[in-house]
Amino acid sequence: MSHSITLADYRAALRTPGATAPVLTSLLGRLPIAMIGLALMLYVQKETGSFAIAGLVSAGELVGVACGSVVQSRVIDRIGPSRPMLVMSAALALLTTAEIAAIEAGAPVAVLTVLGFALGLSQPTVAPASRALWSQLLPAGAARDAAYSYEAISMEVFFILGPGLAGLLVALPWPGTGVVAGSACMIIGSLGFAATPAARGLRPQRTGPRGGMLGAFRAPGMRTVALAALGFGVLIGFVEVGVPASAVQAGAPNAGGLLLSALSVTSVVFGVLYGMRPWPRPMHLRLPALLLGFAGLVALLAVPGSLWGLCLALLLAGCLITPQSTAHSVALDLAAPAGTETEAFGWVVTAVTLGSAVGQSVSGRLVETSGPPTAFLVAGLVGALLAGGLWLRRGTLLPTREPALATTS
Repeated sequence: MSHSITLADYRAALRTPGATAPVLTSLLGRLPIAMIGLALMLYVQKETGSFAIAGLVSAGELVGVACGSVVQSRVIDRIGPSRPMLVMSAALALLTTAEIAAIEAGAPVAVLTVLGFALGLSQPTVAPASRALWSQLLPAGAARDAAYSYEAISMEVFFILGPGLAGLLVALPWPGTGVVAGSACMIIGSLGFAATPAARGLRPQRTGPRGGMLGAFRAPGMRTVALAALGFGVLIGFVEVGVPASAVQAGAPNAGGLLLSALSVTSVVFGVLYGMRPWPRPMHLRLPALLLGFAGLVALLAVPGSLWGLCLALLLAGCLITPQSTAHSVALDLAAPAGTETEAFGWVVTAVTLGSAVGQSVSGRLVETSGPPTAFLVAGLVGALLAGGLWLRRGTLLPTREPALATTS
């Protein structure tokens, strides 16, 4: 069970000796985590005129991120973060260049999608490595929970702020600016993080359960946390396509990015307050309750008839963003087998990213055939169904349960 977190706990965590450099560099490396995919989608949409094609290419990039997150995180658990991040940063620079060249040349959709997948696969996994540092910098307790909460808050701010920046940058004379800016930011931040003493001194976990190809994912509790993260990602994916489409439909296409940024305002404020008094207290009840509540708020986005009304509805929906991501992060202490900290968080990132890929691709079809309100309603229904699945699996996260590898449940 997680501790109640105070502002003093956040201060204690962020002032921990050795934390400043990785905190700052990881912020820069994580800023584009959701920016590159949406920037790519908006770039392709501008060039092709189709949300469906753009959603497919963006989904390819997100699937690449999902696969790369687990593979890279498992490698980091074995050899540390510095060498993998150096290699992947170089790969990201090359593949970003290749994708842009293909878009400008009018390459077939299949080529753009495959290159998008490779681009996503190469993105350095700063977030899982950053979270893993805290288990060595801080002992178990409220300060470490505050550090995990900080990781979740910053992660979700960037999941919302990044798309907002992408929406603004696509309005510039060259619509590919957001893809270049996002990749450059990620490369610089990743290289900086890899060079910090804390990252270079992160001791690899060479012993402990491995669990074959699935690794940490074989633990029943890990699959439950991943399901919660998947549901969250699906809803975010629907919103990230439905909101810009609503702006286009209203005759204000450049407002899409600003509207998405509204989510981050209440996300941060309510996220900090929620961390002080989380509800429901038991984690096995908290995950389904938060996902169900968020599904309902996303469905309400179908109601407003104006962009101002949509903005207010987005502010309301933002209240349940950070509480979910914080719960996912803290739940790993219950669910993840020992020695798999980086990989376990990689699975969370993978689940969120895959969910976003599904949400974006399905939403892209729905907004073209039936309009954004239908997409928001479908998102709410899907979220509610996944919350029901979490409820059925709640027993895998009971506080008395020891994280263990298993092949059943």
